[in-house]
Amino acid sequence: MLEAHHYTAAAKRKGSYALPAEYDGTVHEGALYHAVRAVRNNQRQGTASTKTRGEVSGGNQKPWRQKGTGRARQGSTRAPHWVGGGTVFGPRPRSYRTELPRKVRQLARRSALNARANEGAIHVIEALEFPEPKTRQMAELLQKLELQDRKVLVLTEAVQRAVVLSGRNLPNVHVMPYAEASAYDVLWAEALIVEESAIGGHVVEKAASTRVKRAAKAAAKPAAKKAKTAKKTKTAKKTKATKKAAPRKKKGGKDA
Repeated sequence: MLEAHHYTAAAKRKGSYALPAEYDGTVHEGALYHAVRAVRNNQRQGTASTKTRGEVSGGNQKPWRQKGTGRARQGSTRAPHWVGGGTVFGPRPRSYRTELPRKVRQLARRSALNARANEGAIHVIEALEFPEPKTRQMAELLQKLELQDRKVLVLTEAVQRAVVLSGRNLPNVHVMPYAEASAYDVLWAEALIVEESAIGGHVVEKAASTRVKRAAKAAAKPAAKKAKTAKKTKTAKKTKATKKAAPRKKKGGKDA
């Protein structure tokens, strides 16, 4: 089970936060490749276009006669090897749309989250409560978490207008609901700030401090010492009783 840093709403460190079962540390690089490729393909407009020799204007007249000039024979000035001629096998308008199976998208999303969890880049915060949209509030939060110079993805439980507007003017901050974040969004960010109610999981109980451990050990010492002394006394009494019950031997070696 992976753990993440846990913070209060005021960005004060509380301890560790145990991530849910889907964070098992497994990263499927093949699924991540296909997810990123699909997103980037779908962002392409596909409007690149070139003209063939049949679409370029001009060139409908033979530049010189077939024989007698000493030059190579030519039929048109718009052939592909002429300057200003047509293009062979150039790009044409097309769709680059790439669809991914639902399970591949889910696997890629889990892999991206696990990759960031393995790096210790997930910061779980109790709640993001902004009374009104203020960019300064988001900037102060990032500064307290020491993330002001990194690309940050803020994931909330639901759409929070104040949080979205507070991070809109920061170029390295994206805000969206946790359920809507894709693998590409997670990989884009160098650090993630996630609301506790959105991610699930539970808080890791703090271990007892050294002072508490010493006090407990000191309190247990007298009881342990008393038990040890009682055990020694019991053993000694048992040994003495055994010696008394044993038959005595005469000097000659025969039994009495």
